[in-house]
Amino acid sequence: MAGAGGGNNPISVINDAPMNARQWIVVVLMVLLNALDGFDVLSSAFAAPGISAEWGIERAALGVVLSAELVGMGFGSVLLGGAADKYGRKLTMLACLLLMAGGMWMAGHAHAVTPMVIFRFITGIGIGGMLAATNAVTSESSNTKWRRTCIAAYVAGYPLGAIVGGIAASEWLLEAYGWRGVFDFGAIVTAALIPILMLVVPETAAYQASKGKLDGVNKTLRAFGKPPIDALPPVDVAAAKPKVTDILSNPQLRPVTLLLAFGYMFHTITFYYILKFAVQIVADYPPGYAPPVAATVLTWANVGGFFGSLLFGFVMARLGIKWPTALMLLIGAVAVTAFGLGRDTIDGWQWATILTGFFTNAAISGYYAAFARGFPAYARATGTGFVLGVGRLGAAGSPLIAGALFTWLGNDELLVVSCIMAMGSVVSLVLFLMLPERDGDEVVGAA
Repeated sequence: MAGAGGGNNPISVINDAPMNARQWIVVVLMVLLNALDGFDVLSSAFAAPGISAEWGIERAALGVVLSAELVGMGFGSVLLGGAADKYGRKLTMLACLLLMAGGMWMAGHAHAVTPMVIFRFITGIGIGGMLAATNAVTSESSNTKWRRTCIAAYVAGYPLGAIVGGIAASEWLLEAYGWRGVFDFGAIVTAALIPILMLVVPETAAYQASKGKLDGVNKTLRAFGKPPIDALPPVDVAAAKPKVTDILSNPQLRPVTLLLAFGYMFHTITFYYILKFAVQIVADYPPGYAPPVAATVLTWANVGGFFGSLLFGFVMARLGIKWPTALMLLIGAVAVTAFGLGRDTIDGWQWATILTGFFTNAAISGYYAAFARGFPAYARATGTGFVLGVGRLGAAGSPLIAGALFTWLGNDELLVVSCIMAMGSVVSLVLFLMLPERDGDEVVGAA
């Protein structure tokens, strides 16, 4: 019996049919995995004041520590994003969880900058691969009606993890266990999610179809309450190899790939400036705040980011991706510049980071929706991984650039540094507006 409304195309079956409970559970788990990524990435920012005090390192050296996992994320996004298209989304996610749990645990027991950088790099490799795979799973497990909303909710998971982590860090972990407890907590939670992922998430039908596995497709369709299909549509094996060269050699995919990659890269320069340096800035800014108090601004930045992503999903569902995302990039740049004006109270700092988090993370949500839309199913994780990998150059460079600017200009030049760092989102805005309006599955030779 062929799937209703989709003939023998499992992608159409998923796209056209209503979502059942299992699909929603998978999407919720992807949100939780992204929340875990958010906590793991920002754990070093929560721990930064404690690391700086214990090891006596300056902002420039701290910037290297804060960048380590972001560099690793770049490698992980490219290498393991391709693995998700070659070996499967599920297997790749399990491997990433193992890397993340191991890296977090070892970071919590580091005693010098060099091993800490190595362990954070390992953690970043796992996070980078996880981001590429989970974004693909979210897209491929949701139907056309709910896909943009699901992706926005998925992106909102990232700041949600930072919110929960920030509350845990400022209210419990830093007080009870010091900065090392932040990493140990992340390792334990990461390891606990491995068996849940194994039991709950089926391999996606789109991946199974790209490999010509009819039994695998029907197994996933049954799990999602959809009728099985009799046969798969023909697959062009040469076109379906998920390699980076595919997304760069196809004349229709190449401009999408490059515009998304470099647009995302420039926005992450601005985005990670706040996420990585806000706690240290507030801790140092007169009159100065204790690390647990300073850590609250990062929590509130992610509260703003959570609501920005979540609400922006409904905006995209009604108004599309392109122009709303461009507006968020513009307002986000203004908010980051305004952050540089400084604040006299911790409440003022919290409100400043709420606003920056809201608009900059809404723009991230727009980018992730563009990733899912811009690449065909056979290379979705590869394309997303490549874009994220290039984007991580900006993420990794952000704390290095900010640390260098503070060293050259002085810690008192917060406004000047913030203005410079905000320019990344402005450049991103220009590149995003150049994106063609086209669905990746419509690209000639992509199916």
